Amino acid sequence: MEAPTNPPGGGRSGSPSNGRRPAWKRGTPAGAALVLDEVHKIPGWSEAVKRLWDEDTRARRPLKVILLGSAPLLVRQGLSESLAGRFEILRLPHWSLSEMRAAFGWSPEQFLFYGGYPGAAPLIREPARWARYVLDSLIETTISRDVLLLSRVDKPALLRRLFQLGCDYSGGILSYTKMLGQLQDAGNTVTLAHYLDLLSAAGILMGLPKYAGQTARQRGSSPKFQVLNTALMTAQSRLTLDEARADHEFWGRLVESAVGAHLANAASLGGCEVFYWRDRNREVDFVTQAGRTLTAIEVKSGRSRDAKPGLEAFAAEFRANRCLLVGGDGIPVEEFLARPVEHWVKA
Repeated sequence: MEAPTNPPGGGRSGSPSNGRRPAWKRGTPAGAALVLDEVHKIPGWSEAVKRLWDEDTRARRPLKVILLGSAPLLVRQGLSESLAGRFEILRLPHWSLSEMRAAFGWSPEQFLFYGGYPGAAPLIREPARWARYVLDSLIETTISRDVLLLSRVDKPALLRRLFQLGCDYSGGILSYTKMLGQLQDAGNTVTLAHYLDLLSAAGILMGLPKYAGQTARQRGSSPKFQVLNTALMTAQSRLTLDEARADHEFWGRLVESAVGAHLANAASLGGCEVFYWRDRNREVDFVTQAGRTLTAIEVKSGRSRDAKPGLEAFAAEFRANRCLLVGGDGIPVEEFLARPVEHWVKA
């Protein structure tokens, strides 16, 4: 394949230039793949891709175009504005235990603490440097570039404190009213819900809804904070791996958050939906809905809590297809994290 004379976006003011289309050689019916990395950095990229894609479609050129971008919100904005009906999103979530173990030889304890960021893996021998890398290169970049620059955020300081609160309370259920009290900011619950949605779209923190069997009631529930990568918790904790393991309360929250992140990242790929359930003093850590299969998951992490496990009560009320205990005498945490979520939650 011969490259175009002028690439998309190469003209003045970011407008596509009139260049030659790739010359296709005969004898290649399978076509070719064109990969554009960091495509969102090109001004007017979505309009250029739309025009060229339409040209290829009319000419029946067997070209597969793959657009890569490290700013999910910006890429999504371009897709929705110009490329409706012309794309399929292939999400790449945070790395799993099996991937980090295969690439770096990590133990389950290392994965629980250092999370699934492959770029930070070579730095774990220098814990302080590793933490600064996660804080500066990953967290700050994501919030300042992927969220604040791409969406209207009237209270950026509030969004940052909400993220900090969500990491500190990952695995905890907190009403929006209580959040306002913790954050000490003159915001409102609608603003907090919107900011939490932005953080979720950026792939760092989400609020799991309560399972109630009814969509309207789920949307109005208090969220359960869930980090999508445990490194977001530990990098801000100022603890070393040994110190974290010695802190039973923190380590318990880390184990539960790792299980939740495993489920939530699978949910982002469409494998299932993830909720929590709580009724008075009975609680189920995670509830998944995969098709018609309803699964209740309790994590025995060793952390203290006010609510008591409620697997039996949940199963009786909602007719759960299966109930899983992760940790303790149940499924080993390492085994649960090493297998795809579909193995556990699908019929």
